Amino acid sequence: MMPATNPPPAIVDGRDLTRVFPMTAGAVTALNHASIRIEPGEYVAITGPSGCGKSTLLHLLGCVDRPSSGSLTFEGRNVARLSEADRSRIRLTRIGFVFQRFFLLPMLTAWENVELPQAEAGMARRERRDRTRALLEYVGLAERIDHRPSQLSGGEMQRVAIARALANRPALLLADEPTGELDDDTGEQIADLFDRVHADGTAIVVVTHNAFVSARAARRLAMRSGRIVEE
Repeated sequence: MMPATNPPPAIVDGRDLTRVFPMTAGAVTALNHASIRIEPGEYVAITGPSGCGKSTLLHLLGCVDRPSSGSLTFEGRNVARLSEADRSRIRLTRIGFVFQRFFLLPMLTAWENVELPQAEAGMARRERRDRTRALLEYVGLAERIDHRPSQLSGGEMQRVAIARALANRPALLLADEPTGELDDDTGEQIADLFDRVHADGTAIVVVTHNAFVSARAARRLAMRSGRIVEE
């Protein structure tokens, strides 16, 4: 009889997460006792009105910020007990980020934007070269590798951003309104690309206002006033 094996831990497990921001006029509670668990390979969409806490939650899941109270683990590690260097390493090697406004470095080419996080992670030059070429082919930009962001369309910039987010083979891709700057047709193409990324085994959490993006996810959460109100 084969011995039982323990299932892998959740990528992220947040319980009773609260985030309070001190302000001159009084403290603002952006997140209020929200609990969320993301399993390996999941595809989750988070919807809700502006200001309801979606981006705050995403920042906590991405180890960019710390909760004011509650507990958060990433792949079984208590984030509160990690040093800033450890949290930075998680962000670099285990999490990919995609933003509404792309945030590509304007002085770098598409190739250089994708290669940079690999260099920061200490990947060997030859491996970086092969990985960068493969990623730009994966997102359909093999012919645009020497173009800077100003020479690319919005959809092309978002494709570069997705390739960059995947550079170090993350377990989790976090996307904050990834189609917010794009027309509907281009947004559909980016949603198709997220489908492919998910099918290839990467867990995705996407914050979105777009119904055609949230409909792609296997699980959909809604937020109101800092709380997850339905699942």
